[in-house]
Amino acid sequence: MTGNITRRRFVQGLGAGAAVAGLAPRTGLIGQAEAAGGQVIVGTWGGDYQNLMDQYIAKPLMGPTGYQIVFDTGMDTARKTKLLAEKPLPRGSMDVVALTHSGSYEMWKNGTLLELDTKKIPNAVHILDKLKTPYAVPHIYTGRVILYNPKYVKEKPTSYNDLWNPAYNGKVGVIDIQYQTTIESAAMIAGGSLSNYEPGKAKLLELKKQGVKIYPTNEAMASALKTEEVWMCIMWKARGVMWQNAGIPIEMANPKEGIVLYVSDQVVAKNARNKDGAYAWVNALLDPSAQVQFARGMGYNPTVSNVEIPADLKARIDFPPDVIYLAQDQDYLAKNDAALKDWWDKEFKA
Repeated sequence: MTGNITRRRFVQGLGAGAAVAGLAPRTGLIGQAEAAGGQVIVGTWGGDYQNLMDQYIAKPLMGPTGYQIVFDTGMDTARKTKLLAEKPLPRGSMDVVALTHSGSYEMWKNGTLLELDTKKIPNAVHILDKLKTPYAVPHIYTGRVILYNPKYVKEKPTSYNDLWNPAYNGKVGVIDIQYQTTIESAAMIAGGSLSNYEPGKAKLLELKKQGVKIYPTNEAMASALKTEEVWMCIMWKARGVMWQNAGIPIEMANPKEGIVLYVSDQVVAKNARNKDGAYAWVNALLDPSAQVQFARGMGYNPTVSNVEIPADLKARIDFPPDVIYLAQDQDYLAKNDAALKDWWDKEFKA
């Protein structure tokens, strides 16, 4: 991990003012004026997520405020490492950091995040109750479902246990980077719980004997589903919507065990250089106009209650009103994640 920003996309704010002390522009362009509100460094993933933030938040919502958004692109593991390494410093290299819900909890417990003052986030009054925390702004959310190819899986799945059906031997896939949620799903049908993944290990070894295929990334799984090498997998519903949009022949089923939430958070570093800009940014994340565009572009549900989603889109991305939502046990994961990964690599993948 390096402290240098690997890739930056600059969004020039409307209007310009004197340079803010200690926040010299990093564009490398001679004579370019700095935005009046200063730079806001947003550590995030790249790809569609960053592109949509640029298109629907940075330019239309932050530009007029005089802030200049700089994206620090990379993996969330590198961002967590950077937060921890920079914790003793009076000023860190990131103002806002995008993390998974479990990642933001981990960083909060390690004392790297600012406790948010919601008075500085006017849109926070609309955050859904099930997503509220004192340290993170939930940007988008979805839930874990079963994806399947109806050409081969004639009966719609109703449980994670359907992946163990011998009729699908050799046609079930799991994703290496989703080791945590895969073990969790297995535990949910093997006598375990969100606070006890241990029974899931034996259950997954049964799936291994049935010829389960392991893919390194979500994208590799998408390719396997498209070529029909795999007929069924566990995945976030939003990703399933994106894959349907791309023509991959899948349908989605809600497991009766419950829908485990996936939340993409954004947090403010305790030693952020531009806290005012950081607050302006996380408030803009919750703007209804941006929330609608993320629903359209990535299939995620809005995290605020004051958004009108078109009925046809809502039917695709949302869950029935009677669905059971489940939240991961963040304390359990913080204590056991390393051991879970070790078992996955040495026992399940071996």
